[in-house]
Amino acid sequence: MEFSELSDYVLKGNVEKTAEGTKWMLEHGVDPLRIINEGLIAGMNTVGVLFKKGDMFVPEVMRCAKAMSGAVALVKPHIADADIPSRGTVLMGTVRGDLHDIGKNLVVMMLESQGFQVIDLGVNITPEQFVDAVVKHQPKVMGMSALLTTTMPGMSETIKALEKAGLRDKVKVMIGGAPVTLAFANQIGADGYASDAGSAVELCGRFVA
Repeated sequence: MEFSELSDYVLKGNVEKTAEGTKWMLEHGVDPLRIINEGLIAGMNTVGVLFKKGDMFVPEVMRCAKAMSGAVALVKPHIADADIPSRGTVLMGTVRGDLHDIGKNLVVMMLESQGFQVIDLGVNITPEQFVDAVVKHQPKVMGMSALLTTTMPGMSETIKALEKAGLRDKVKVMIGGAPVTLAFANQIGADGYASDAGSAVELCGRFVA
């Protein structure tokens, strides 16, 4: 079993083969960190590139992410938490009044596959809940999602709540979702806008660099 084979299983979204390959490597003494970095993450890196180019679609990416996350769960007991490098904490949530989460969930999975620790608040999150979570988790980045134009004002309200709490300069704010635009992000004072999951990962990478 080579790392390239494991990466290919991830790329194909083959949950069973990815798990089997990971178990084989662990049983044969392969360094757990190399399994994650050179096998699993390498596969998801390719997924991210293809998704951004439009050569892969959301259901396929979610299968790939599922294959990877299942394999990472197998590897984690073999690694001390301190040995797993984290690129930083990202807080994610869909704003108040909005119950859509497919896009957010995809961003969460892709961020985790790139070494970020993600705190997923879920859907219908109020400005106060975002603020409380920033205080509790001290993330480097906070991401807000909306799929409805009627819930987009919740993004502006949340940024204002961060300002009122004296936290605005403590966290980078990125927003996204089907009706969201760069112009809207600039208008409400967000730090960045992501048009898709791949862009969100790149944006977080720039924010924590």
